[in-house]
Amino acid sequence: MEILKVENLSKVYGKGETKIKAVDDISFSVEKGDFVAIVGASGSGKSTLLHLLGGVDRPTKGKVFIDGVDIYAMDNDALAIFRRRQVGLIYQFYNLIPILDVEENITLPAKLDGAEVDKKHLNDLLETLGLENRKKHLPNELSGGQQQRVSIGRAIINNPALVMADEPTGNLDSKASDEIIALLKKSNQKYNQTIIVITHDLEIASSANRIITIEDGKIISDVRN
Repeated sequence: MEILKVENLSKVYGKGETKIKAVDDISFSVEKGDFVAIVGASGSGKSTLLHLLGGVDRPTKGKVFIDGVDIYAMDNDALAIFRRRQVGLIYQFYNLIPILDVEENITLPAKLDGAEVDKKHLNDLLETLGLENRKKHLPNELSGGQQQRVSIGRAIINNPALVMADEPTGNLDSKASDEIIALLKKSNQKYNQTIIVITHDLEIASSANRIITIEDGKIISDVRN
């Protein structure tokens, strides 16, 4: 089942001699349950592409369909609601709310949506993340790896159509990075979560079942592991 479809997607910054094509006429699709790594050198356009796929930034042209919905046909308010419900985002620097504890940070998307939190699902998720004994801790009481686990929990608590991660191990040591890679694989396999990861990390890339390589805003390689 196709969960993501991208058609002739472009993002252009500037005009005339200063014009930069960060994303240049990209098309591809992703099946539900896929684990896709998008790799490329710094400045290749991969982070811009991720933001376009996740509805964070609007394209200059082209379309993105998530679970059959043309996301850029929506106005900004509707898109923000759709993104909260259907796209889980994981960032390099965690972006946790410092005054909220682990459980509150993870359940924030559900509460912002006015939805009831499924306690059984939450407890199962806390156990999967290895945070069942840390659920009342604040972010500053956690290690970097633990904080990134919280951000993964927050991204998948609503069972979104897509989970997207931008360099999720870029701020971690090798041991914590290995733990995060294992967790992403586990959420992909246990919850059938569709995951797209921007990464320089060859371990993450090798863990994915598909690797898309970007150069100068274009896809130059698309292979399955």
